[in-house]
Amino acid sequence: MKVNTQSVNFNADQKLIDFIQKRMDKLELFYDKVIKSDVFLKVENTSAKENKIFEAKISVPGDSFVVKKQCKTFEEGADMAASSLERQLKKRKEKLRAYS
Repeated sequence: MKVNTQSVNFNADQKLIDFIQKRMDKLELFYDKVIKSDVFLKVENTSAKENKIFEAKISVPGDSFVVKKQCKTFEEGADMAASSLERQLKKRKEKLRAYS
């Protein structure tokens, strides 16, 4: 799957980009018709520890899913967003099975 990763107001290192690519590739195990995913990494300028925002948009035929998570690290955000997207993709797949 093609993952477009964009970091806002900072430069993401290659380890983080590779981690996100691997985590998003696992979503194809649950729903194989995923077209692409767009990932946005943002850092808020606040004194709070949870200042990293991970936003993912997944495109599937006829629909798209958007998940936004705010965490201490981008890795934690990627894990939380991916598990949320897994649930959404499983739900969509079961709905499609029910109609056919």
